[in-house]
Amino acid sequence: MFDGLRSAARESALRALWDVPRLLRHPVWRNADPGQGNGLGVVLVPGFGAGEASLSPAAAWLRARGYLPARSGVGFTVGCTADLLKKLLHSTEKHAERTGRPVVLLGQSRGGGLARMAAARRPDLVHGLVMLGSPVLDPLGAHPNVLRIARFLARLASAGIPGLLDDDCLRGPCFEENVKTLAEPLRVPAISIFSRLDGIVPWQLCQDPCAECVEVHSTHTGMGFDPQVYEVLGPRLAAWVTGTIRASSRTPSTMSSNPIVPCG
Repeated sequence: MFDGLRSAARESALRALWDVPRLLRHPVWRNADPGQGNGLGVVLVPGFGAGEASLSPAAAWLRARGYLPARSGVGFTVGCTADLLKKLLHSTEKHAERTGRPVVLLGQSRGGGLARMAAARRPDLVHGLVMLGSPVLDPLGAHPNVLRIARFLARLASAGIPGLLDDDCLRGPCFEENVKTLAEPLRVPAISIFSRLDGIVPWQLCQDPCAECVEVHSTHTGMGFDPQVYEVLGPRLAAWVTGTIRASSRTPSTMSSNPIVPCG
């Protein structure tokens, strides 16, 4: 599952940023069709502790191709799951109103789980769902270091510091309700991108039975900077724009590790 220090070393933010020049030189970044997105809205949902800026490369890539990216309003994604979901649903509704149609939700790690819950709750607002390294099969299955941070935040919340997840989010009724929502069938096309090199989230937990599961060779923190991720996203987003892929007609990718199980 995890290999201790080597897993942590792979997930250095500095190492992830080291990939930026490689991304900027890659054809998947340089060759942009500005009409591809046709104004389709995309709400970007960052991972635990990452902040909205962590998905800036994705926003720039999308914008150059005619999509309309927007922030999710969940900040550093360290708050109560129910509160974050409420904020995300609000942002999703506003962006759908702004663009005049349902939007794509693109979330990384915990942000992908939030995006999946939003898609399950309000499929009328969602055109498609992208999850990057998201442990949707077990939201508490991340690296022990991440869970230690989560428990520390819960202790701070118990001490009266607002805006943080609490014990209820980790093992109480809030947790149970959100796990139930996380397992609901999807009625929108979805893709879950995972990596066996992920040092934060075990790749097995990203195998959403309602999504096309596609493997890349990236670290967890580096997914937003990895050219292969954009090579995967490009044709799929384009197909969603034209309506050639729908929730009821998904087909497995040649890169996929498991077959698609019909949902919804």
